[in-house]
Amino acid sequence: MIKIATAQLWVHDQDEALAFYTEKVGFEVRMDVTVAEMGDFRWLSVGPVGQPDVSIVLMAIPGAPVFDADTEAQIRELTAKGGAGSVFLTTDDCDASYAELSARGVEFNEKPTDQPYGRDCGFRDPSGNNIRLTQLAQM
Repeated sequence: MIKIATAQLWVHDQDEALAFYTEKVGFEVRMDVTVAEMGDFRWLSVGPVGQPDVSIVLMAIPGAPVFDADTEAQIRELTAKGGAGSVFLTTDDCDASYAELSARGVEFNEKPTDQPYGRDCGFRDPSGNNIRLTQLAQM
């Protein structure tokens, strides 16, 4: 059996992303490791409490030698516009989660709305990544 374990988001500032995902979204830190041999590369991952087998890597946008300056700038711009990827979170109660996260300071760009697949809403992280929060319909 193949399972999804980790997804990755580009972030502009790992410390800012860490604070957002742990303090506002309520995730826990899974790994926060700096590798000096790789130019202080930082592997930073977070995930939902109670779901230890799934995490999101909050990856700093690398410069050379991984990306040239133009590519790095393009990724940074796409991320800020919400065009570099999305994460889909599920909840048992979209309205309650919306209220809870709003109280913690998450600014939603879409309020809970009924959809054919369930009820969902959306927000962006500090780097601009789209985050969907969905209460899936019972099929």
